Amino acid sequence: MSVVVLVAFWSVVWPYLVGGLVLGGVAGGGWWLWRTNWFIRGGDRQWRCDEAVKAGHRTLTEVDAMTGTDFEDFVVDLCRRDGCTDVRRVGGSHDNGADVLGLLPDGRSMVIQCKRYTPKSKIPSREIRDLLGAKVHFKVDVAIFVATTYFSGPAEKFATENDILAVHRDHLGLWNNGASLLSLGVVNGLGQGDRRHRERWKETYG
Repeated sequence: MSVVVLVAFWSVVWPYLVGGLVLGGVAGGGWWLWRTNWFIRGGDRQWRCDEAVKAGHRTLTEVDAMTGTDFEDFVVDLCRRDGCTDVRRVGGSHDNGADVLGLLPDGRSMVIQCKRYTPKSKIPSREIRDLLGAKVHFKVDVAIFVATTYFSGPAEKFATENDILAVHRDHLGLWNNGASLLSLGVVNGLGQGDRRHRERWKETYG
């Protein structure tokens, strides 16, 4: 009986049936596209994360877990990201106070000393003096000290008095997050991990 009714009213019913099928197809296609897009976006986020890690972007917690050699390679990657050229790691038992050598984007030669110490440690002034000796030994224009911790007061003062760029933990975080190496010179020697430094940081980067 239902078949007879369907046939009798086919001209009235078929547009609704076709419409229902079309809507179902559109809904199914939309769901499939949404799922596909979700998976693609998820894969893209993971890819970007992996690429960021490969490019040297780490959290400071991950940096703290690095070996000394890994940290030197990390600094080399950041230098290359900023356009430094001829950057190479030279650290070793007979490094003459240098861990990294290269050229800044403006063409000046540089020497870098890298120290991966615990955040509670302080870099003593004698290590800054060693870097100054390396600057003379390698006959370079700029000396840079990069640390995962902070400098003692005398060390920071000695660095600024001798035109050494002292990149302490706070500055390292800025550098890792995209600030250029040369831009860190603006806040060099103006405090570290204290209110004075935070105020200067806000004036410069805020």
